[in-house]
Amino acid sequence: MRVFHSLRAFSLAAGLVAGAGLATVATPARAAEGAMHYPEVRFSFDGLFGHFDRASAQRGFQVYKEVCSNCHSMHLLSYRNLSELGLSDAEVRAIAATVQVQDGPNDEGQMFERPARPSDRFRSPFANEKAARAANNGALPPDLSVITKAREGGAEYIHALLMGYEDPPAGVTLMPGMNYNKYFAGHQIAMAQPLSSEGQVEYTDGTKPTVEQMVEDVSQFLTWAAEPELEQRKSLGVKMVLFLTVLGGLAYAVKRKVWADVH
Repeated sequence: MRVFHSLRAFSLAAGLVAGAGLATVATPARAAEGAMHYPEVRFSFDGLFGHFDRASAQRGFQVYKEVCSNCHSMHLLSYRNLSELGLSDAEVRAIAATVQVQDGPNDEGQMFERPARPSDRFRSPFANEKAARAANNGALPPDLSVITKAREGGAEYIHALLMGYEDPPAGVTLMPGMNYNKYFAGHQIAMAQPLSSEGQVEYTDGTKPTVEQMVEDVSQFLTWAAEPELEQRKSLGVKMVLFLTVLGGLAYAVKRKVWADVH
């Protein structure tokens, strides 16, 4: 009987861990009941077998670089991380070299500027928090390194926010310097609509840069930035579930074999 109970407990544990594995690789949960509802958008990284669309993420980086980086930092990323999106070493070096970063001190004890290297962090648009607030009507633009993990709804939230700008409804008065956004908490946001017209960014791969396309691409890029290990985690989760399924089946077969002659 002890063998039977041990095998039964093992099978149950295997099932529980398998369920945990599925939960691990599942996409972020929807907003809780009663919370703001965002329009449903399907991204390539959704689902158990989801993966990053690297062409889209590369375009999303271009959107960030040409539009978002004027206000938002991504201090957790280095330029060399872009190689994980499929960019060559030469392309990464060329991108980094377009940016001037502060270095030093030199032999004379002075700080100086130089072209960025792949090992450098993404350059911040402002020297410090006070400078950022002064340039943005008192609001502090959030760092975007892990924004899709820091906001409930993840990529759906980013997509909804960027598409949610519109004229305020009748009877709604905006505070000075604020903009109406139907998906932002309180509906008044200091950030002006960053992506507002087709062709705002000229894609190098020939993709038509509609507002919807640019929003989808930058959402893809920001999700990759926040969870670069997402594909590996999902792959490991699938392998774990398959392994535990086979192991649970073998345990059950052994149990049936051991107790086959017991009446």
